[in-house]
Amino acid sequence: MIFSPVLYMTPKVPPREGTRPTTPCSPGPLTRRRGFMSSCIACLASCTVLGLGARAAEEAASLPAGTNVTFRNHVQPVLAKFGCSSGACHGAAAGQNGFKLSLRGYDDEGDFLALTRNALGRRIIPADPGRSLLLLKPTATIPHKGGKRFEVDSLEYKVLSEWIAAGTPGPAERDPRIERIEVLPEHALLEPGANQRLTVRARFSDGHVENVTRWAKYTSANETVSNVGEDGKVTVVGNGEGAITAWYLSRIAIATVTVPFTNPVAPSVFSAARKRNFIDELVLEKLQSLNLPPSSRCTDAEFIRRAFLDTIGTLPTAEETREFLAACANKSGGAVEFSGDERNPAATPSLPHSDASANARDRLIESLLQRPEFVDYWTCKWSDLLLVSSKRLKPSAMWTYYRFIRDNVAANTPWDVLVRKIITAQGSTLENGAANFYVLHEDPRLMAETATQAFLGMSINCAKCHNHPLEKWTNEQYYRFANLFARVRAKTGSREGDEIIFASDQGDLVQPLTGKAQPPTPLDGKALPLDDPRDRRQALAEWLTSRANPYFARSIVNRVWANFFGVGLVNPVDELRVTNPASNEKLLTAAANFLADQKFDLRALMRAILQSETYQRSSEPLPENKPDARFYSRYYPRRLMAEVLIDAYSQVTGVPTEFRTDLRNENRGLGEKYPAGLRAIQLPDTKIASYFLKTFGRPDREKTCECERTVEPNIAQVLHIANGDSINQKLGAKENTISRQLEANLPPGRILEEAYLSALSRYPTKIEREKMQSALDEAPEAGLRPLVEDLYWALLSSKEFLFNH
Repeated sequence: MIFSPVLYMTPKVPPREGTRPTTPCSPGPLTRRRGFMSSCIACLASCTVLGLGARAAEEAASLPAGTNVTFRNHVQPVLAKFGCSSGACHGAAAGQNGFKLSLRGYDDEGDFLALTRNALGRRIIPADPGRSLLLLKPTATIPHKGGKRFEVDSLEYKVLSEWIAAGTPGPAERDPRIERIEVLPEHALLEPGANQRLTVRARFSDGHVENVTRWAKYTSANETVSNVGEDGKVTVVGNGEGAITAWYLSRIAIATVTVPFTNPVAPSVFSAARKRNFIDELVLEKLQSLNLPPSSRCTDAEFIRRAFLDTIGTLPTAEETREFLAACANKSGGAVEFSGDERNPAATPSLPHSDASANARDRLIESLLQRPEFVDYWTCKWSDLLLVSSKRLKPSAMWTYYRFIRDNVAANTPWDVLVRKIITAQGSTLENGAANFYVLHEDPRLMAETATQAFLGMSINCAKCHNHPLEKWTNEQYYRFANLFARVRAKTGSREGDEIIFASDQGDLVQPLTGKAQPPTPLDGKALPLDDPRDRRQALAEWLTSRANPYFARSIVNRVWANFFGVGLVNPVDELRVTNPASNEKLLTAAANFLADQKFDLRALMRAILQSETYQRSSEPLPENKPDARFYSRYYPRRLMAEVLIDAYSQVTGVPTEFRTDLRNENRGLGEKYPAGLRAIQLPDTKIASYFLKTFGRPDREKTCECERTVEPNIAQVLHIANGDSINQKLGAKENTISRQLEANLPPGRILEEAYLSALSRYPTKIEREKMQSALDEAPEAGLRPLVEDLYWALLSSKEFLFNH
């Protein structure tokens, strides 16, 4: 409905020195002029920018006629909007100056008492509302540390004064409860410099709808694209796509803002682009909407290196690269000559996009998905997620947990089955490795928080103390969900490191706010009776892995996608929330449905990703798509993760890295050595004495968060590559690749070729070959080895080696 603005008069407030007296008037019912019927709501979504903004501003100036101002639905939004209940003011844990409110008003009963009963009720004067501190301070009529929050002739003042004059009615069961909010327009296609006014509507349990634009709180998820003011006015500041979040009474909704780039790109660029599967269709659709042309296909040399590193965390050997490039060129073997600038290998001409090349790539993908290194790499990845470490588990239990993960990766256990095994795990932790999940998380709240982070990709931690400020989850929902784990128990087994996990038929988690246990309930799921004696985790596992759960498939799809592209469809990958929308929502939904259709076979998802033209694009940007960092117009280069990098050094130099258990925190020095030749991605534990792994960001596995692993460069990494022993000792070792090449009297040209193939997975360019081979040919016998060592060092310290591209 559309409402006209109304001038609201305020109760009489005796003037004090230095202030302007207000107009006397007794507070009366809020009024409005009747307008269009509620069907206008749908019409508003298609209004022009100007028309929608004007109507929104008009409607937001008042409330429906006859509205009975309630504490829950009217007073609380005012206090939240103007920061009174924010964390920086009275919503802080300790409040301000003896006055404490719940953060953003999540505790109606507590806040009502704080306003009307605490401090002898001095903040409210029902007989003379204008003298109430609740009105005098935020209008700065008397000194207020928080400054002026609103004017005495404002609608906010009117709402609070009418509530006070009505006798400060408290929150009641009969109050309509907010169900959801919506933002209009939901999607806005704007030009650079344009403005858009948003309208926010709240739908309540009794069916009525209110325009709450004035009292909603707004934030921009991408301020490089658009900003938003307190009044909901969006201003475009850049190109791309962003989201505007609206918050009202712990309900959240978003509106997306799309601002296409101004590139002159012909439609034929997108229609003629190669498409292998649904991934390409949806990525190209998004790119076209943003006017971002896709980069060309990567070379075969780039593809083999990229696919090996992303799929199995291992470099291809020189011989594997040679055979693959020959197959792509439809040759039986031999060198494939490249030409171009060695500083920009991506600029070298790619091999023809022949059937031979496409078939060779498909065969390579299938072989990678079946290799033993695949099991090593993905066991390492899931061990990070599930926190496998002897820092918190006994060594025997840690090994059992690790082997459980490894066995399931090797068996290609569907993801939903694997998660179900973990959630419902019971019995001996030395016999059922999955049961160690509950040894790591002994409190039902920690169990709930870790389960949602690991398997749903979202954090509910904030809701433990108050309603989540960035999500829809409430404090009550948090304790309902955590109560699903409240009956998990553990007792000590008869063997060293053994714990017996079982489910009791008694016990509940109490919500501190109410002092009562809440019915155990999956997020957005159906509540279980408190007196149900069955293991609640069975119901949780059924809901968690069900297709009806919208978060489960999306979460694992996003994690797998981020592994192959470096950037998740939702980024960071642990923050799947309403306020952090996907860069391509259609694609994330389609990929989640695809995975569910494939019965949660992760290798099927990986195959689709690897085969897509989106994955096989060059990392070399075009002038028109250079600003893109999240829509996949090209492949995004990224540094190799710590374990993969040290293994690559070992593989190229032919010198394994020695790993030992780190017991220094226990004042026991270094522990036993791991078997010779064990690679870093095969390490089951994080208690490893390795300066390299620590410096290059291996996670400690202390919390379920991708943020534990760092890939950002730093000075320590640069110095270690230049002067540390991780490379230099391997290059100078007596028994290494260089020694074997020289002992075999390989000609300089072959040494050069082997170095490039093993380190960079490509042949040297013509310029590189001419420069380096002449130096090798002219080197005296005594100076040949130092020169070859320098060659390898230059390759192993190059960006082309350190980054996957």
